[in-house]
Amino acid sequence: MDAIKSFLEKDFYWNTVGEWLLALGIILASVMAGRLLFWVLSNVVKKLTERTETKLDDILLDMVEEPIAFAVAILGIWYGLDSLNLPDVGHVWINRIYYLLIIFNVAWLVNRVLDALIQEYIVPIVEKSESDLDDQLLPILKKGIHAAVWIMATIVGLNNAGYDVGALIAGLGIGGLAFALAAQDTVANFFGGITIFVDKPFTVNDWIIINGHEGIVEEVGIRSTRIRTFPGRLITIPNKVFAESAIENVSAEPSRRVILMLGLTYDTSHTRIKEALGILAEIYEKFSPQLEEKHLELFDSFGDFSLNVKFVYYIKKGEDVFQTNSAINLEILERFNTAGLDFAFPTQTIHATVQK
Repeated sequence: MDAIKSFLEKDFYWNTVGEWLLALGIILASVMAGRLLFWVLSNVVKKLTERTETKLDDILLDMVEEPIAFAVAILGIWYGLDSLNLPDVGHVWINRIYYLLIIFNVAWLVNRVLDALIQEYIVPIVEKSESDLDDQLLPILKKGIHAAVWIMATIVGLNNAGYDVGALIAGLGIGGLAFALAAQDTVANFFGGITIFVDKPFTVNDWIIINGHEGIVEEVGIRSTRIRTFPGRLITIPNKVFAESAIENVSAEPSRRVILMLGLTYDTSHTRIKEALGILAEIYEKFSPQLEEKHLELFDSFGDFSLNVKFVYYIKKGEDVFQTNSAINLEILERFNTAGLDFAFPTQTIHATVQK
């Protein structure tokens, strides 16, 4: 016992070994208390809130359980370290770091709660609205709120840590020119985003083609726009590209024009050509609910290998373009085969002269 007591009373960096062990015990106990509190909130309190009619308490609990547990842990760590006999500069830095962690923890908590409230109450309203503008503005609003919260947390944290925030902000003016030069692309992307919102060349969920990229617009942000291609890949394009490039908005078309060139064999008589045109007109009438009123069936040209019949029709906006096109093609194939109208394929006839 005397040996243990002597060991615990031994000085080590301004404190006894016993005081260091006590501080370590406080730190470990606070970390365990934080984990225990997180377990209680997740498994006990959450079951109680699930019984209430409102979802607000469930949302708030789900968002605050991690920051609260973290706050308990850092409080214990600060208390354990502050109980030690350290030089004044050591206590100053411990307090500064503690204040910074608390402020950033509060900012984390605020952002989580705001995210949950937006997801629960604002997103359903946005999804029900007919306008796509709110779908574009919501991600920017969320990012703007996050940025504002973290900027305020940084300013308050640095101020409480003893730094002169005003002097730091003023000092940024010295390097303002260099910063502006380095941020040219960022500024260009920002104004490109404004151009998208003002001119509206496309909106969220539109099918667009730009610089060889084709897909559905998923999100329009401050710096970039995300497009989901048909193979399922996500492409992120800087907004300045949209201000500099031609954009083809497929979703904005009033209807989809389809041009079919049907080549019939050269032994097809003019009567049979007229029959083919009549069949195409009948097919148009059959699919008229999915098609616009304008259509065209005509004997187009004498090709190298075929007599070309052209069929032009327009699929209405909102109809399934691919399914309608496929159904019409199958109908043409079936009707032409039934009528004995043969499609041509490239052929050549070679006449040889036999010399005797």
